[in-house]
Amino acid sequence: MKVATWNVNGIRARQAQFCEWLARERPDVVCLQELKAEPAQVPPQCRLEDYYAFWHGMRAYSGVSLHLRKELFESEPVFSHPQFDMESRIVQAELGGTVFASVYVPNGGKDYAAKITFMKSLAEWARRVHGEGRSLVLCGDINITRSDMDVHPRERKPGIIGQRPEERELFDLLLSENLVDVGRALDPDNASLYTWWPPWRNMRARNIGWRLDYVLASPAIAGRAESCRVLADFGTSDHAPVVATLAGA
Repeated sequence: MKVATWNVNGIRARQAQFCEWLARERPDVVCLQELKAEPAQVPPQCRLEDYYAFWHGMRAYSGVSLHLRKELFESEPVFSHPQFDMESRIVQAELGGTVFASVYVPNGGKDYAAKITFMKSLAEWARRVHGEGRSLVLCGDINITRSDMDVHPRERKPGIIGQRPEERELFDLLLSENLVDVGRALDPDNASLYTWWPPWRNMRARNIGWRLDYVLASPAIAGRAESCRVLADFGTSDHAPVVATLAGA
């Protein structure tokens, strides 16, 4: 199984790249963030026949989607949103006792308190999912670097949003709810593993970036991970797609 996530920074601007990426990677589960489009504004070519999909967006801001390959399901899954959802930031669906979710955590620049509240609610939700005996695969743009290792030395700025100790503590709280950071588990010593780059001064080509995009999974699922690739050279979004390959269906 392939599980993929990408902050597209505007689905209408990235529609051709989205279709190219899916055709090339053929992921089974696709999580998109920052759609910047209402469902009616999603380009027709992005509504692919091979997937059940739920587009959860708003005009010119935020938005997430979740796409599940039809051959994995006997019937169309039920898509829903946890009660703490705000600004179209999370969508979930269940397959065989596993909850898949696409999430876009607030950046915090406009409303830092809302980001803190959202992260606390996300951890509580993960606890409930596992407490009900279900597994979880949570993918998306968390908008927090887990540690200084996840930020290029030139971009490390004490106190800046996305690197604050309070945010990292909340990320650790989320992971403590029986979740594994699949990318870091497979590549624990890579100090150049980034998924977002400031869109200026050729930062991406120089790999001066931050790791903000993650595949998080329950331990039994994370233990099946064979790879978790950052496609740093693909697309014109300021974020790169992340694709995890899991053994088995």
